[in-house]
Parts: sequence; structure tokens; C-alpha cells
Amino acid sequence: MKQIVLGTAGHIDHGKTSLIRALTGIETDRLKEEKERGITIELGFAHLKLPGGKLLGIVDVPGHEKFVKNMVAGATGIDLVALVIAADEGVMPQTREHLEICQLLKVRHGLVVLTKIDMVDEEWLELVREDVSEYLSESFLADAPVVEVSSITGEGVKELVQVLDRLVEEIPERDMGHLFRLPIDRVFTMKGFGTVITGTTVSGAIRTGDEVTVYPQGISSKIRGLHIHNNEVNEARAGLRTAVNLQGIEKMMLQRGNILATRDSLRPTYMVDVVVDHLPSAPRKLKNRAKVRFHTGTSEVISTLVLLDRDELNPGETCFAQIRLDAPTAVLKGDRYVLRSYSPVQTIGGGEILNPLPAKKKRFSDTVLSQLETLHTGGDKEILELFVSLGRFQGVEESTLSFLANMSRKRLADPLKALKAQKKVVQFDKEKSLLIHADFLNRATEEVLDTIGAYHEAFPLKTGLIKEELRSRTTGSRNPKLFNHIIRRLAQDGIIVQENEVVRLKEHKVTLARDQEKARKEIEEIYARRGLRPPYFKELKEDFPGSTAADVLGVMVKEGVLLKVKEDLYFHRRAVQELEKRLVDFLKTHGEITTPQFKEMTGASRKYTIPLIEYFDSSQVTVRVGDSRVLRRK
Repeated sequence: MKQIVLGTAGHIDHGKTSLIRALTGIETDRLKEEKERGITIELGFAHLKLPGGKLLGIVDVPGHEKFVKNMVAGATGIDLVALVIAADEGVMPQTREHLEICQLLKVRHGLVVLTKIDMVDEEWLELVREDVSEYLSESFLADAPVVEVSSITGEGVKELVQVLDRLVEEIPERDMGHLFRLPIDRVFTMKGFGTVITGTTVSGAIRTGDEVTVYPQGISSKIRGLHIHNNEVNEARAGLRTAVNLQGIEKMMLQRGNILATRDSLRPTYMVDVVVDHLPSAPRKLKNRAKVRFHTGTSEVISTLVLLDRDELNPGETCFAQIRLDAPTAVLKGDRYVLRSYSPVQTIGGGEILNPLPAKKKRFSDTVLSQLETLHTGGDKEILELFVSLGRFQGVEESTLSFLANMSRKRLADPLKALKAQKKVVQFDKEKSLLIHADFLNRATEEVLDTIGAYHEAFPLKTGLIKEELRSRTTGSRNPKLFNHIIRRLAQDGIIVQENEVVRLKEHKVTLARDQEKARKEIEEIYARRGLRPPYFKELKEDFPGSTAADVLGVMVKEGVLLKVKEDLYFHRRAVQELEKRLVDFLKTHGEITTPQFKEMTGASRKYTIPLIEYFDSSQVTVRVGDSRVLRRK
């Protein structure tokens, strides 16, 4: 069923609360101070069963200039506004300010209620009609119904109910949204129930037992109970005034301005990127880094306004800006907000949130301004591509992308599929659904290849670079999942070769300089001549300058000319192969060989014999049985 919330707006003492009482019989001023002073201070709530059967939720807002912040909180989530203007006073300062706030919040439907008609004559009433008509001619209420009412005599109340019934039928169904969100406007404790919060559910739906999070604190809870218009229900949906009984949360942990939302669905932030509309009625220019009061949902946060393409914003102008908050909040792309001056306090502007979790922006940057223009006017595909790009080398999880773009997974699916098909966006981690933009993937890939190439140039005698060392030398692919994705893709494309943990370019070949070739021949002659009694390498390298012997040795081992039997002990391959043949023949004839027998076969001392027989064990030629070796069955 369509759910509609009506909000009042208008100057103090123009009869908003009396009007609701006459309509519904409900007294919305509940505080002792309100009753003593005769003015509304806090938000009040009522409901009305319409002739067509629909239940209309009503929010009564204060009209006094000191309580406009409460009015802004009440205007959050309303579908329909009743601009209340007293016939004996006409359009007044808060009439104007409340209407501007409704326009900034993009309230699109409403009506005008002329109250206190019992206090004026027809001639005066006609003047007020003309004044109101002229004032509203450029607003969204230009063609709205005007109903004349006396809350004292009841005149016009039935007509007002009929108009409300018709308007509710005409208003289109609101977009439910993909996340449950309820900006909190009241927190109290009920005996036997615990902590209860109220607010207007602005999107999504919630059921009893569902898990939720309170933002920006990040407090987890569970829905213990739900009430709508004093009736217990199992589900609350967008467009309903909702009371929520929360499990395991103390009243002192919450306050107006917090947001109740689907568990882990939002991200707290100290910054938002916005488009800001400076009201034509604002008294002065808005300067860069001006202190402002940022209103969104039911919260008010002192903030700094950073203008991104100019030093000051004239009344009536629009620009992109970043709002840096003194305290965190949690919002979504597309949310509306209101700006009020720091002092003296008055409404000066507002607009739309473009990025709910931005990095600090550089001013006068063409790139930044182009990105914000895309977020402001781009289609789903362009917006998603940009948010993935803003994730740079870290990438963006699909769940985070859904939050950033304020799109459901269902709405996300087709444009994301198209971006993947066009290879503009690549998924490099299936477990977390991590996405990276092709530009950053290519840059990270080029960095990996450049790093390997530079290593080959610096160390031409080394086969390649150990994988983990390669990753530590890059900045773009520090993420292990991204790095492995790049290595795997380069290997599949035949650009690199990975051998165990060593990575090299496919075309890389170890080449020796003239002096190294000379050293290579000398070293091979020594190992070939010494056979099964070679020198330990630490003794050999002293006869060669610098690191020549070590570099050449690495090449010879890689080529298989020398075999490493144990640390610092190498044999010429031919000597080991000849020994292996004799060993196998002996075992085939005798079945087993003892260590002394093997020592006699080699003609070498124990410092060579023991490493050699253990080498044959490890290379699976032999296997030890007691004190003897036998042939390993393959």
C-alpha cells in the first residue's frame, strides 16, 4: 500500500498545531514547556484515516526561527507539505524560510492552508490570497490547492480532508530504495521495553528480528519490536512514521541525528562531495572555507564548505564543493541536504550529495570537476565506472560499489556486466568481488614488467626475481590478490615465465661477458678435473675478482653444468651421473650398499661421501633401510 507522510511548514503562531488537532483530534505538543509557552519546540506526530482508506502520517514542525533545525529534521522523509499561512498575517519570514527548505529538500507535492479565516473579513482575506498567490508563483506550490480553514470553528476542515485524500491518490508511489534507513528524531525509554527510537523510514523495509546498525557510531542491534501509529506491526516500509524498539542498546548511546540502517550497509564519513545551490535570498556571498551548519536527515553538523572551482559563491549561483564535517555522519548519494549559516543562523542553501565517502579534493582541478559532473549528470554505467576508478589500485568491493552509487545489486548488475564485457572494469578477487578499473590494472601491470626488466638489466646473470621481492618493489600491486592476478595473466599471455617462486621475462636469457666466460671455463675445468673431490666454493671464489665466481656459479647451476649437493658443495654433473650409474649397477647386483662400501666406490673422504649418498636419497635414486641403502622403487 502507498505510504504518504504529510509535513507542516510555516511561521510561528500561524496555527499548524491547532490545524492538526482540528484534523485528527491529536495534540502534537507533548512537552510541558510547549504547553506553557504556547509554541511548538519539538517535532510532533499524528495520523489521519482518509476517506479513501489510506492512513496519512503527519509531522508537525516548529515555526519559531530558533527551532528551524528541528523543522529541517521533520521535513526529512515527507512526501507532501502543507504550507500553513495565517490569514491575519500573510507571508512571514519563517514562511519563506520553510518553503526554501522544502525546495532544497526537493519536496515536490503540497498544498497551501490559509488558517485563522475567522479572524479577518472578506476584503482582507482577498488581499492575503493575492499576496500568497504572487509569492508562490515561482515555487513548486504555484499551482497547488489552497484551502481556507478555521481550526476554531471547523470551517474548511472537511474540504481540507477531501483535498488531502485527492492529493494522496495523485502522488506517485515513492522509490522504496534498496537499503532500510530511518533518521532518528526521538530517543526514549519505555518501561518493560527498553530503548525506543522514532523517525520516518526514508527507504527500504525492516522486519522484527532483523539485524541493524546505528550510524555513525556503528552500534549493532536487533529489532525487538515495531510500531506504526501506535499499532504493533511486523514490518515497516519507506514512507511510514515508525517507532522501533531496539535490543541491547541504552538510551544514552543514541541521539537525534543518528541513522538506523540495514546492518553494515553504510559507511561513516567526515567529508561529502556535493553540488551546492546558494539561495537567491541569501544576504551575502558564500566564501571558500566558510563555517556552515550542515543538515541532512535529522542531524546538524558544524562543517567547513570548500568551494572547488571558485573563491566565493554569489546568491543564486551553483557550484561543486566538498563539505568537511566536524563530526561524522552517514549518507547516500542522491540525499538532499540544507546549509545554514554559522552565525547569525539562517538558511542559505543546500543541494545534493554526489559522493558519500570521498577523499580530500584538490581545488581548481579539471579532473576533479569532471568527475563531479559525471556523478551529478552521468548514467548508471558512467557513475559505476568512475567509482571503480576512484578505488585506484586498491580496487572496490561490489558491496561498497552498491553503497557508493546508491544502487541495488539488481540495478548494478547490467551496467557492471557491460563494463566487464568492454574490459573497462576487471574483477581480480572473486572471493570479495573486488573490482579494479582497467586504467589502474594496466598501470600496475606495466610497473611489474618495468620492475622485472630493470632487475634483468641490473643483474643479467640472475635468472629472475623472487615473486615476493617483486611485489615489495611495486606500489600499484601491493595487494597480494591483485599482484597474483597480474602475474597469472602475464604468464598466460606468454609475457613472463614463472619457475617455482622466480619470475622472469620470457625473452630473458643469461649472457656472460668475456671475462665471465673465461671464469666459467676455468671453474668448469676445476670441477671436471676434481671429479668426486671438488673444492668447497668458499675456497674457489677467492681466486676470482669481486662477485664474478658467485655470478658465474649461479649460471652454471641453472644450466645444469654443476649440481648443488649441499650448501657450498657443488659437483660437475658428469661426475655425479657416472657415480649414479655405478651405484645403480651395484644395487641391482647386490641389493644394498653400506656407507663404507659407497665410500670405497667413490674413493673420496666422508666429507664428500655422506653428502653424495644423501643427495641420491633426496633425488629418489636410493632409500635408506637401517644402515644400508637400496634402490627406490619408482
